Amino acid sequence: MIAALATVLAGLQHAASVLPGDSDVPIVHVTRDNTVIDRTCSLVIDPAAVIEDSDGNGVIHIAADNITVSFADGSRLVAGEFDGRWNALSGSGVRIDGRKNVTLKGARVSGCKVGIWATNADGLTIDGAELSDNFRQHLGSKPWAEDSADWLWPHENDKREWATNYGAALLVERSDNVTLHDVTVRRGQNGIMLDRVNDSKVYDNDCSFLSGWGLSMWRSNRNTISRNAFDFCVRGHSEGVYNRGQDSAGILCFEQCSNNTFIWNSATHGGDGFFGFAGKEAIGEREPVDGPIDLANAGCNDNTFLFNDFSYAPAHGWEMTFSLRNLLFVNTFIENGVCGIWGGYSNDTIICSNHFERNGGLAYGMERGAINIEHGSGNLILKNSIHDNRVGIHIWLDADTQLRELPGVKARYRGVTDNRLVWNEVTISAQQPFGELGADRPLIGVQVRRVDGAPGPLERNSYVGNYISDFDAAQTKELDLTAGVQLARENASPMQFSDRVKYMKPGQIINEPGTTQPVNARQNLAGRASIIMDEWGPWDHASPMVRLGQRSARGVVYEVRGTSANLYAENLLTGEKEYWPATPTALEPLKLTIAGDGGYTEYAYRLVDGDWSKELRGSIVQAQWTTTFFKNATDPRTDEPGWRAAATGPDAVTVTLPAIDLPFGYNGPARTVRLLDPEASKPLADAKFKANQFGLVASTTIHLPAGQWKLVVESDDGVRLRADGRTVIENWTLHGPARDEAVLTLTEARETPLELTYFQLEGFAVLRLGIERAAATTE
Repeated sequence: MIAALATVLAGLQHAASVLPGDSDVPIVHVTRDNTVIDRTCSLVIDPAAVIEDSDGNGVIHIAADNITVSFADGSRLVAGEFDGRWNALSGSGVRIDGRKNVTLKGARVSGCKVGIWATNADGLTIDGAELSDNFRQHLGSKPWAEDSADWLWPHENDKREWATNYGAALLVERSDNVTLHDVTVRRGQNGIMLDRVNDSKVYDNDCSFLSGWGLSMWRSNRNTISRNAFDFCVRGHSEGVYNRGQDSAGILCFEQCSNNTFIWNSATHGGDGFFGFAGKEAIGEREPVDGPIDLANAGCNDNTFLFNDFSYAPAHGWEMTFSLRNLLFVNTFIENGVCGIWGGYSNDTIICSNHFERNGGLAYGMERGAINIEHGSGNLILKNSIHDNRVGIHIWLDADTQLRELPGVKARYRGVTDNRLVWNEVTISAQQPFGELGADRPLIGVQVRRVDGAPGPLERNSYVGNYISDFDAAQTKELDLTAGVQLARENASPMQFSDRVKYMKPGQIINEPGTTQPVNARQNLAGRASIIMDEWGPWDHASPMVRLGQRSARGVVYEVRGTSANLYAENLLTGEKEYWPATPTALEPLKLTIAGDGGYTEYAYRLVDGDWSKELRGSIVQAQWTTTFFKNATDPRTDEPGWRAAATGPDAVTVTLPAIDLPFGYNGPARTVRLLDPEASKPLADAKFKANQFGLVASTTIHLPAGQWKLVVESDDGVRLRADGRTVIENWTLHGPARDEAVLTLTEARETPLELTYFQLEGFAVLRLGIERAAATTE
């Protein structure tokens, strides 16, 4: 009897309190974790309460088929207490597992790793949801330098890696006939995530200003993605400094997502606007997880892209690789940093009636300009408007020996054959945006080439009825063909291509769901200069944003945007206030300059604008580091004495640096040091250091007050730090980006010697040293 009563009470602890409402729909008060909902109802949740997902399986569990669950007006589920560390958020808000035909209306969820998580939920409808303020990673990239550790890895997701590593506002997996509409996401990393979702509709959503992906799709087919805004889903960009994008995207499609329709979506200012990849399984780089597949036909195939805007990406407007038979019709590609379209190893793509303008201004390597296809065959490029791009149409074949031998690549490989360039208008004007041009890199209308005599078929490509004119800019070239490359110039008529392209008006193409008009809705933010990142993601151009805009030996500068002319800064250490008589703009922020006093300087400020405030606390370390760079003579892990001897050899270069803040990436010493001190970088450039196989020894003396000091070293590869005469950090190994910490205790204020030793062997590289208080001082 007692045991039975205990079981009932335990169940009641997880049950919802159901009270009669004003209508026939009962009201459920959600006050604790693991609340089970098994009927149609309205949820009342105190937005000031924090209901933690203590066991990681969701706060609210919808546990019945064919029910409608609504959030009452003013209700919000806050599943994690936010203390400024978005990357510490965990758990999920609403869980739907194995339930059919559930409708969730007006959900408002924040403070989670995953806001709404649905599995095996056929017939699910999400009708309006506000899923902002959920998980996002802390970014190491700064306005002045990229941190390559910020790169995303979308290539694995069969074990739910995307949501586990990066979070999601809305995750739906292994479900069919799903409808998702009117979902809004801000201040997060990822918006809507679909994993094995088929025959579904996603429309009228706005998942923008995120640090990852607006919409991400994995093994999802036959879906309609209509009238959504996936703008400013970006990371790894600082206009005029670097434009990597780091595999962020407005829309991401990986591992065999086929027969989907994307219509009237805005995916501007993303790392890529659209980023598609056939998948590691499809190209034969790993074994299939669900049994054998036809490698000759595996990929992200037969997708249709209509009337979308893929502009202002740091990298590519639209990327689809190793895939077949995709159609792009009447899309817009403006000012994408690398190129408008990148279609490497994709065959039978139709690119028709799209508009390309001013793409390729930040290009590097082979990809640049409007349309770029490497190792592609059977592609039709028809009736596109291509104006003032670095290259109009660029098709090429290069070696890529290892890649071409992968089973999935080999199964469909046809070289560069049977591509048709028909009736395109390619123009370059004197107003082209690329500045002064060099004879070695002219603007080119159409370029077809075999790179360095690479083997493989490059034949039967045709060039018909194209209009190439207005080549008024200096150093331009209408047509550039590698010696021996020929383009057929046969006559063509419209009927010749009518079986591949149907000329229809928008209303005749598809009866797309949705009513919103996101394309051009953010025209006031046109241009990549509107991408402004801080340590958590892109600015939304609406709320206040404060970021560290500059750090030097002289001090720090904070940039403030989104506030009014009433903003002031209060020095919390002195009580002094500083006012600004102007309102900041995106391109002209207000600036708070904090100078150091020599050695170690702490600062504390409060920014105030009406009801909004933000505290800024930090430290400035001013020291002159005597830094010697040298090339690796031996492996420092096995012969450190021989390796260190090179530091005093004739090829070593000694410079003075104002800080140890060296995000080498793949750039080597000279280009990285130039960010700290342009003059110091010159002897390093003369020494021709490579990006790898170098070492450095740096030393300084800094005055520190008494107390405990935390020393933080970020490194890739090996590092050793000595402080006050003893080794406090040692990670003398070949390793990826790592963070090591040590605490130094000083019983009195004094000059403290520091020595940092570092080696770089291969791949990515970084070296940073930070000093901050670890505890209250005893001075």
